[in-house]
Amino acid sequence: MYSPVYASFFGAMGCSLGVTLCCIGAAYGIAKSAVGISAVSVLRPDMLVKNLMPPIMAGVVAIYGLVISVLIASKLNEKSALHTNFLMLGAGLSVGICGIASGFSIGIIGDAGVRGAAQQPKLYVGMVLILIFAEVLGIYGTIIGIMMLSQSERNVTQCF
Repeated sequence: MYSPVYASFFGAMGCSLGVTLCCIGAAYGIAKSAVGISAVSVLRPDMLVKNLMPPIMAGVVAIYGLVISVLIASKLNEKSALHTNFLMLGAGLSVGICGIASGFSIGIIGDAGVRGAAQQPKLYVGMVLILIFAEVLGIYGTIIGIMMLSQSERNVTQCF
């Protein structure tokens, strides 16, 4: 079976898009929630450490992209089937796009949540629960990406 010279390009794009898109989502989540934390900390400095939950959770989203990119990079070969590389691209996109969604939602929830918790401390537990639901979006994409990657070399004709 012939392997086109451009086949590994798709695997490399999956590797780079996975980490890049997750980092974009994480950066937005950190920045957006940090705005709320900064505003709240002026009047309620006692809540600063407690309110660091949203940026920490947003930072974890970048780790999902790093994990899938390392897994894809470890499987990259010059001569590999187009099918394998398309699945690597799909795995990277799955994790990356879910990472953007997760990071954006964590940032918006975190910004509004810390502002609300400063006025009514009972809202903090609710904010954390909603943040967990937003974080899970990234986990879903990572699970699907790992499943796609595990199937990428199964029943594939060897390329020369």
